[in-house]
Amino acid sequence: MSLDQPLTLPCGAVLPNRIAKAAMTEGLATPDGRPTPELERLYGIWSDGGAGMLLTGNIIIDKDHLERPGNVVIDKVPDADMAARLKSWAQAGTRSGNHLWVQISHGGRQTQKLVNPTPKSASNVQLALPGGQFGKPTPLTEEEIANLVERWAIAAKACQDAGFTGVQIHAAHGYLISQFLSPRTNLRTDQYGGSLENRARLLLDVVAATRAAVGPAFPISVKLNSADFQKGGFAFEDSLTVVKWLEQASVDLIEISGGSYEQPKLMGIEGMEDEEKQNVAPSTAAREAYFVDFAKAMQAEVNVPLMVTGGFRTRAAMEQALEMDAADVIGLGRPLCVMTDAPRQLLAGLATLPRYEDGLDLIPDWLGFLKSLQMMKAINGFAGIYWFYQQIWMLGHEGRVDDRFPVFKAFRMVDARNKSIMKARTA
Repeated sequence: MSLDQPLTLPCGAVLPNRIAKAAMTEGLATPDGRPTPELERLYGIWSDGGAGMLLTGNIIIDKDHLERPGNVVIDKVPDADMAARLKSWAQAGTRSGNHLWVQISHGGRQTQKLVNPTPKSASNVQLALPGGQFGKPTPLTEEEIANLVERWAIAAKACQDAGFTGVQIHAAHGYLISQFLSPRTNLRTDQYGGSLENRARLLLDVVAATRAAVGPAFPISVKLNSADFQKGGFAFEDSLTVVKWLEQASVDLIEISGGSYEQPKLMGIEGMEDEEKQNVAPSTAAREAYFVDFAKAMQAEVNVPLMVTGGFRTRAAMEQALEMDAADVIGLGRPLCVMTDAPRQLLAGLATLPRYEDGLDLIPDWLGFLKSLQMMKAINGFAGIYWFYQQIWMLGHEGRVDDRFPVFKAFRMVDARNKSIMKARTA
């Protein structure tokens, strides 16, 4: 199976090839969460890059629970200005005939204090990270949960009306739905807590409400952790069961990922404290792809198409994942922040993508003993992510990238912009 082969989804929609631009947070919205010309420029560039499908970064359904300052927010039926901005964004992002799906999310307890010092979550379990950037959450009431389910559906319908061609419900990486799925963060005793069936209720309710809003022919995807990789958390066996339920619920594509802010497996950081190994047999796939083994184990149990994102850098490994039925769609993230036409080049025969993340460390090699500390592993990982945030900002504002941009300067600039957005938001 080759990367240029189309994929027909269960709803009937057709992806023109097997490469997807994975969701990456942009931070380019107005302070009150409206799309901007910078988002249009960014997604126009990515549309021209050759991927069969593009996924946006987090579109948030509650302005008080941002994933980061600068998120697009759809927490009600859009007014005329918002609807026009969404339409312009969708037009720019589909100008080359590709799909453009929106990722719809809620930060939950992973909302930074500068956005909300008292976020809502499944329970009152605070994020265990140093630095005090995240406040202690309060549990959502059942009435509030029902309201959020409606908001997911409203956001999906608004995006469908604007011309986006699909939606993805974000149920991974420790955000709100993931917080409900994990027994480590969900200590509820009502119908949303306890058994896996109860912990998955929010996710399945959101899928059902979204499907009712957009109809049977519109693609619905879910991004799901293969595991949280934390002791007492959401395990692979849980994930496999949820995937089966999602298949029955008419989901068209499931993206397999893993980890959270506390256990950032999604960033490829290994050996963090409290990591729980998962009972999944290793495959013969190239070890560059983080979640291939989990997806392959799932493919043996379900028929719903799967997307795998994380670590792919060689065409051979991508095609091997397709051939061994470990994936139906290959997700690419960080490489597209610098090589925006990487999908087109891969389809034309490019063998290997550059690893731009190599060397993006705040701590020099001669302080290697510091780099081995658990906290510094996470700080280094997030500093590297901020470097890619800076590339996205330059693409949106200037239509260019700079692969020599200093990582410390990027870290400071992104942090300053976050604070500036929040200051403007509260002015």
